[in-house]
Amino acid sequence: MDISKRNYHLKLLEMCDCYLETDFMKQIKGMSGMESGDPEENAIKYLALAIMHTVSEKAKKLSLKRKGDKLTVKVKGEEETTLPPPSLEQFNRILAIMRAILHIEEESGKLPLALGLRNGELELQVEVSRGEDKETLKIKFPDL
Repeated sequence: MDISKRNYHLKLLEMCDCYLETDFMKQIKGMSGMESGDPEENAIKYLALAIMHTVSEKAKKLSLKRKGDKLTVKVKGEEETTLPPPSLEQFNRILAIMRAILHIEEESGKLPLALGLRNGELELQVEVSRGEDKETLKIKFPDL
């Protein structure tokens, strides 16, 4: 195995670990509309921050949706909240990255994703789907 070549799953784990001690919402807000820098890294960073925010809120579900040009990001727990959405480019990359991690090539798919975070592990249920003029990424979280 070539250790020097990091895959998307490893990059996502590293990004989660990197920002574990930060204010996730502040970081997400700071990324709103960001187009500069490395687009792939920005997409992984947004996804990591959204996942960590959802975990910190002890929420059950994170949904990123695109319908036409409208993007929404919702966190569903006891209450439903919204996050500032990523740029359209970041959203497209986030879905491509998640499809690559899970090896989903079909229009829709649902698979588990294990995330090892420092001294623990999360097993998430990830679902991706794409239709006529919409695309969705849903991540369900275990009870914490």
